[in-house]
Amino acid sequence: MLKRYQKNPILTRKDIPNLPPNLVDVSSVFNPGAIKFKDQYILLLRVQNRGRETFTLKATSQDGIHFKVAKNPVIFEGLEKIKEKIYHVYDPRLTMIEGVCYIMFAMDMDDGCKLGLAITKDFETFEFMDIVGRGDVRNGVLFPEKIGGKYIRLERPNRQALSGGIMTGTEIWLSSSDDLLHWKEEGPVMKGRFHYWDETIGSGPPPIKTKEGWLHIYHGVAHHFGSASVYQAGAVLLDLNDPQKVLARTRQNILEPRELYELTGQVPNVVFPSGMICESYDEHGFALSEAEIKVYYGAADTVAGLATSKVQELIDRCKTE
Repeated sequence: MLKRYQKNPILTRKDIPNLPPNLVDVSSVFNPGAIKFKDQYILLLRVQNRGRETFTLKATSQDGIHFKVAKNPVIFEGLEKIKEKIYHVYDPRLTMIEGVCYIMFAMDMDDGCKLGLAITKDFETFEFMDIVGRGDVRNGVLFPEKIGGKYIRLERPNRQALSGGIMTGTEIWLSSSDDLLHWKEEGPVMKGRFHYWDETIGSGPPPIKTKEGWLHIYHGVAHHFGSASVYQAGAVLLDLNDPQKVLARTRQNILEPRELYELTGQVPNVVFPSGMICESYDEHGFALSEAEIKVYYGAADTVAGLATSKVQELIDRCKTE
């Protein structure tokens, strides 16, 4: 299971500096993307002001627990070239490939949710590349290396309408690309399990490479309670050479809303894993079995939390259920 940091939440709205005119006495900070860069922990935060406008802020830390939030929002240079109206840019997922950090995020637009891609080499300047998702799609996460000579990502096509017309998805798919800009759907990886904890699903943080497979944490939503949906986290192990193949998957969740800050907020009953850092790898790029994993997550769409585990503990959890 994932173990909560005892002093959660690690970031609340009170940690966000007042940045007039748009960010003053903000309403929430949640769903952080995470990466370790030059021995520094970096989060890209989803921050909402009192008008429910969305901004991205950077936070840095030396220990992965105590973060200092930057005093200026992240600007994705080149985003202005998109002629269609963009309402929100949010939920960044961070992947380092050959010294470049790729940031994949959701973009709410008139015709649904799109995937956007940006890059940074120094976490000071951020360059928007393009819209890289076809149709209504969310939860795009890049693998940290090519497989079979191609870039690979997991994504969640939104093809099911909930009450009120909101689109969601019941499957995680695999897509491939030669250039990171043009993507081809390869097919489904895993489906939601109707009537259980993960009826609708979506990828969490980018997967990490282990000798036993790609370890991936995803979110699942139980909708069958009628009055409320419950967001939880689970884990899955994917084949190293063919990540469309599921080797093992947790039957039960590994993190669910239990604490007050997870149960109450803008969206009650939510834990939403969005960032993950593995503390140590071997010389071939495989995560060490006893390495600690830090998982950063949004709680009730209001604050950010931290939970930890060991690589082997999560692998064993996938295999034994």
